[in-house]
Amino acid sequence: MFDLRRSLATIMAIGLIASTAACSDESEPAFAEPPTATSAGASASASAPVTESTAAAGPVTLTVTPAANKKDVPVSAEIGVKVSGGEVSSVTLTDAKGKAVSGRLREDKSAWVPDKPLKTNQKYAAKVVATGADGKSTTATTSFTTMGAPGRETGTGLYLFDGNTYGVAMPVVVEFNPGIKKADRAAVQKRMFVETSPAQPGVWSWTAAGTQAYYRAPEYWQTGTTMKVRIAVGGLPTGGGRYGDQDRSATVKIGRKFEMNVDNASKKMTVVENGAKVRTIPVSLGKKSTPSSSGHMVVMEKKAATVFDTTDTDGAAGYRTDIEYAQRLTWSGQYIHSAPWSTGAQGRTNVSHGCVNVSPSNARWLFEKSLIGDPVVVKGTGDKLDYGNGWTPWDVSWEKFKEGSAL
Repeated sequence: MFDLRRSLATIMAIGLIASTAACSDESEPAFAEPPTATSAGASASASAPVTESTAAAGPVTLTVTPAANKKDVPVSAEIGVKVSGGEVSSVTLTDAKGKAVSGRLREDKSAWVPDKPLKTNQKYAAKVVATGADGKSTTATTSFTTMGAPGRETGTGLYLFDGNTYGVAMPVVVEFNPGIKKADRAAVQKRMFVETSPAQPGVWSWTAAGTQAYYRAPEYWQTGTTMKVRIAVGGLPTGGGRYGDQDRSATVKIGRKFEMNVDNASKKMTVVENGAKVRTIPVSLGKKSTPSSSGHMVVMEKKAATVFDTTDTDGAAGYRTDIEYAQRLTWSGQYIHSAPWSTGAQGRTNVSHGCVNVSPSNARWLFEKSLIGDPVVVKGTGDKLDYGNGWTPWDVSWEKFKEGSAL
């Protein structure tokens, strides 16, 4: 007998999380590539320096940050704006050569966020114009110099690939190494932007260790949704003298609704596509010594062929097996996969090492139909899924999920 679960915190590494479990292979889903374009569906104001530069004219009062001539400003700097008696009408930021920097106001108009991290050791000048109800405007300017390259960084990852299509349960998953401490999470969360079209509400929620943050809506995403994500933490102070390693972004789409529901009582998987039941599949789950976890999971990775190898953790009791049509559900190694050796048990009894065993033909059919981000619900096994063991934001209620937000 051996334990399928392993603490997520102990298997973290930048860009790669090694997994070892009863049903397991050697590799993990890769992070998204560094972004070439960004989009910011900004939703909350950013922290601003204490010192300020102020200009006033008539009834309109305008204050901007960073303070004039401030040095060693992080390259994540925003142009903070405080207006009384009017509204911001324009923000212009230029570098030392006079080249304009692109960016946009946050939704609450508390700050202007550059579309990319600023350059290190560079002088910038900002000009902000605010206009009052009487049509009169006032202008405030400031200039500052950014810091050099940081000595210590927080590694980051984004589990979305630009241009891909995902299932309706796909959370936005961001990873941090080392994890972000509670005191620093609010500032980081304010720099993680998600924009959905059509618009749908959503909230960020952190795992206990701060190594991952998830973003989801109250319900599954609507089919056909376009999701634009920017994790704008490049150069952002993340606590402990560390700074985010880089910005990451992706624009993705949400596909059809495809649900896989597994019931231990019946030893069957019911497959529902766009609300209609399309197939019932016999399964064999984990035997008593290695039970499958019950919970609300998401397809994290798909491999047409792989190798499950537990000899590194289980020694002589371990095994090495070629596997086809594997779909990962947890970090600890719970998969849906082809199991020709257990077809006689499927629909009758549990004989697996914790995975969802299906026949080769059913495994191939599922593999060809499914997407990363499709929901998989397993119930009735008696072993509860651990939060954070996989992409688990749907395994808690909406109210519970919101409690994990830092804002």
